[in-house]
Amino acid sequence: MSKIGRLPINIVSGVTVNIDDNKITINGTKGNFSYTVPNPIKVEVKDNQIIVSQKITNDDASKALFGLTRANLANLVTGVSEGFEKKLELTGVGYRATLQGTSLALSVGFSHQVIIPAKEGITYMVKDNTISVLGADKILVGEMAAKIRSVRPPEPYKGKGIKYMGEKVRRKAGKAAKAVGGK
Repeated sequence: MSKIGRLPINIVSGVTVNIDDNKITINGTKGNFSYTVPNPIKVEVKDNQIIVSQKITNDDASKALFGLTRANLANLVTGVSEGFEKKLELTGVGYRATLQGTSLALSVGFSHQVIIPAKEGITYMVKDNTISVLGADKILVGEMAAKIRSVRPPEPYKGKGIKYMGEKVRRKAGKAAKAVGGK
């Protein structure tokens, strides 16, 4: 059995969970999601907790889906109650981000601004050289953050670009430093 799959999911106050056959609906302050549970997995609500189990214990198909289903449901409960956030950092002279309505406008060394519209359920916040991507869906927040980072990934020589908050950019020595060390 999966170690992650066996853990119960606590339902926090303000979140309601409805189970109808293989479809689970989770409602909260940040939004509502529905999730279709795979056939070999059983989900039930007991004592303000969601408990995920396998219908057949030694089935390879249910083993593969057991931990995944539990993790997805836990992410949905966290998303509708607290939400998710990814922070990105702009590094470089003249690199800046601004909000244009709900879209994000990036000036990152191109001859034009790159405009990234927000998908439904995603909001952007810009403060100093930091971009925050906020939303209730963990997958969508991660996708939008990756899309923003892909506009100008950090380069290894000067470290300029867009990187995740706390990401370490592996730096390389330039031509001058390389020429001093060898022939």
